[in-house]
Amino acid sequence: MSTKADIVICGAGIAGVAAAYHLVVRHGVRNVVLVDERPPLSLTSAYGTEAYRNWWPDLPIFQFMDRSISLLEELAAESENAARMNRRGYVFLTGDPRRVPELEKEAEAVSRLGGGALRVHRDGGSYVPSRPEGIQPDLTGADLMLDIEMIARLFPFLTDDTAAMLHVRRCGWMDVPSLGRWMLDRVTVRGGRIVRDRITTVDTRNNRITGVRLESGSTIETGKLVLAAGPLVREAGRMLDLDIPVFMELHGKIIVEDTAGVLPPDAPMMIWTDPIELVWDDKERRRLSSSAETRYLLDPFPAGLHIRPRFRDGKQTFLGIWTYDVAPREAVFPLAFDPAYPVIVLRGLARMIPGMRVYFETADALPVDGGYYCKTPDNRPLIGPLPVEGAYIAGALSGYGVMGSQAAGELVAAHVTGASLPDYAQAFSFDRFDGLSAADMAGMRDATRGQL
Repeated sequence: MSTKADIVICGAGIAGVAAAYHLVVRHGVRNVVLVDERPPLSLTSAYGTEAYRNWWPDLPIFQFMDRSISLLEELAAESENAARMNRRGYVFLTGDPRRVPELEKEAEAVSRLGGGALRVHRDGGSYVPSRPEGIQPDLTGADLMLDIEMIARLFPFLTDDTAAMLHVRRCGWMDVPSLGRWMLDRVTVRGGRIVRDRITTVDTRNNRITGVRLESGSTIETGKLVLAAGPLVREAGRMLDLDIPVFMELHGKIIVEDTAGVLPPDAPMMIWTDPIELVWDDKERRRLSSSAETRYLLDPFPAGLHIRPRFRDGKQTFLGIWTYDVAPREAVFPLAFDPAYPVIVLRGLARMIPGMRVYFETADALPVDGGYYCKTPDNRPLIGPLPVEGAYIAGALSGYGVMGSQAAGELVAAHVTGASLPDYAQAFSFDRFDGLSAADMAGMRDATRGQL
């Protein structure tokens, strides 16, 4: 069977759905077809932290994310906040007073990019706590709290040696499946459609897109194709004889039903910014030190452990997220995580939140899920035209796929329709890597820039 489409989108993750939304709803392109062999948002998009922030040290990414958050706020207003977007903020914590100047310096740098004012509190009198639900647009910038007694009153579950906190305000999280469903409803009402199938071949003539062939045997004639295949975008690029310059990192999270009420359900995202030694008692340390296979569990682990509460399916849980291994790898499904991952994350969380000890005995049985960060060497996305006429990409959205999805959808839609482009568009172009060898790109690698 053969059909026609104005635009075909390969992939129905958050990037593909957002691209369809901006093409169909914002630009009025009716005959848009999303093709994916899986249900929408089922590969990696719904398995992240579902969070957003405008706190980035890189100007193009900051501008891109600031725009994306504004678009998310527009969707929240239009949908009566169907995705339950909140603005609880991100709270960066340290137990080392010597790190306070570093936190202040980082905050001042983002503030200069447009992130909002930095307010330093040596006592808690002028600090305004965030609201647990809804969006709070009047609070931007960040609050550096140096009053340790105030920190203890605000967050009594934290370790007693917490020395400072930086509360970044234009941050929070949302329910990604609800966001995706809301966008898809509007896409299909206005003429877009979803095809559950797999693109196996892309047809071209004279270096121009002419159509796609599907695993079912069907074909779709089209002159425009958007690759939004998430961690499979490199595989998708091979159908156009293109080597997409990306690699994968595996990122996981543990999901803990918080039956003991260790983390208050109204807590913000909390990030420990110091390296962490996992919490063990003396007997455990002796046992771990006796084996070369387990001795590494006594070494310091990298900073960046974070946690947030989540209520879903009638249960109050929390998500513990820590990427201590950023080695590049191939995207392989089903995902396989380090068997020690839940123990490592929970023992690390106990450094920040001592009450986590109550879950030590059940750590081995905790569920783990997650997905791949699809990344370029400079940790900026790939959004825009490809060397084949009519082909575009909305990919390499790293760990910011949810928060950046709206700006990515808007930008690729602008490229496809010929609309005006924002200032940051060239920073995300495919051709920025032209002429660079694999060794050149490895040498320029800054792939953890801005990553938590």
